[in-house]
Amino acid sequence: MGFSTTAIHAGNEPDVATGAVSVPIYQTSTYAQESLGKHKGFEYARTQNPTRSALERNIAALENAQFGFAFASGMAAIDAVLKLVKAGDHAILGDNTYGGTYRLFAKVLSNYGVEFDLADTTKTEDLESFFKPNTKMVFVETPTNPVMSVTDLAAVSKLAHERGSKVVCDNTFMSPYFQRPIEHGVDIVVHSTTKYLNGHSDSVGGFVALNDEKDAEWIKFVQNSIGAILSPFDSFLVLRGTKTLAVRMEAHDRNGRVVANFLAEHPKVQKVYYPGLVSHPQHELASRQQTGFGGMVSFETGSLDNAKTVLQNVKLCTLGESLGGVETLISHPASMTHASVPEETRAKLGITEGLVRISVGIEDVEDIVADLDNALG
Repeated sequence: MGFSTTAIHAGNEPDVATGAVSVPIYQTSTYAQESLGKHKGFEYARTQNPTRSALERNIAALENAQFGFAFASGMAAIDAVLKLVKAGDHAILGDNTYGGTYRLFAKVLSNYGVEFDLADTTKTEDLESFFKPNTKMVFVETPTNPVMSVTDLAAVSKLAHERGSKVVCDNTFMSPYFQRPIEHGVDIVVHSTTKYLNGHSDSVGGFVALNDEKDAEWIKFVQNSIGAILSPFDSFLVLRGTKTLAVRMEAHDRNGRVVANFLAEHPKVQKVYYPGLVSHPQHELASRQQTGFGGMVSFETGSLDNAKTVLQNVKLCTLGESLGGVETLISHPASMTHASVPEETRAKLGITEGLVRISVGIEDVEDIVADLDNALG
C-alpha cells in the first residue's frame, strides 16, 4: 500500500463492537476478566490499551518497522531507548541534537556509569575515531535541531554495525513521510509525536519504532515497568494527526522552500540553514536520503538585538517552543530549546544569540513571508 493509504488504514480497522470508523478512546484503567487467568488480551491500562495499540501499529507501519511503542513524551521515548545501554557502556551522541536529548545524556545518563562523547556525525570519515571497545550505541538526529545538518544514515549504520553498535535516529523533523531511517540501516527510530505526527499542537507524546525482537521485548518491558505511556486520548489525537500526515507534510515542504528562499535573498539575513537550498553543505545527501526538505528553517540575524527585533515584531508567526503544528511557530534556540547546552558548545555549532528558528506552518505562504519581511524591516 502507498503511504497515505497506510497512514489512514493501518491500525485503524473499524471497531468490532460498533463499526466505528475512528478508533474509540478506551478511557479505562482496567478490564473485566472472564475467569482467573482468562482475559481478552487486555489486563491493565498501563500495560495495554486498545487506542494506544492502534497508534503503535499505525506509526510502526509508517516507519516500516515491525514493533512500535507510544510514550508520554519524546524524551520518555528516548529515555526508554537509552535503557538499552548500561553502566560501563559507551555511546556516541551527535553534537547538534535537541537540548533535551543532550541534557538527558549529560545530566542523567552520565550519573549511572554510561560514558558518552559528542561527535559531528555528518563527518563519517572522522567518526571512526570515536568508537571504543565498549561503544554500544550511536545516537543521531538528522536534520539536526536547529542548524539542519544532515547525517549519512547508511554510512553511519554500516560503520557502527561493523563495530557491534546500534544506531538510533531521531526522525522528528522529517517524519516517516520524508525519511524512513530503518530503510537506511538504522536500528531504532524515535519521534516526538508532539510535532509533525500529531501536527495540531494539542498533544505531547513520543514513539519508538524498531525491528529487532529482543530489543523490542526490552522496550516493551521498560514501557510497562516505568509507565511513561501515552494516554488513550493523546493516542486518539495522534491517530487523527497521522491520517493527514502526507498532505500536511507536502504543504509544510512547499511553504518551507518558499520561506527559505525568501530569507536567503533578504539583505538583513546573514545565513540560512535549510537542506533544500543548493547552498546547504549536505544538499545532495539530503536530496538522496529524504524525499522532501520539510518546514524547518533557521536563519542568522547577526545579534541578540536583531533576533529580539524579529521575534517581537512578528504578528502571524507565534513565538513559542515546539514545532510541527499547522501554525507557524518561531523561536530563539539559544535561550529556549538549547538553553541547557553549554554556551561554548552552542557557539561551536553555530547556535548563536542571533539565530532564529522557524517551524513553517501551512498558512498561505504569502502571509508568512509578509510577516517575516515586516519583522525583518
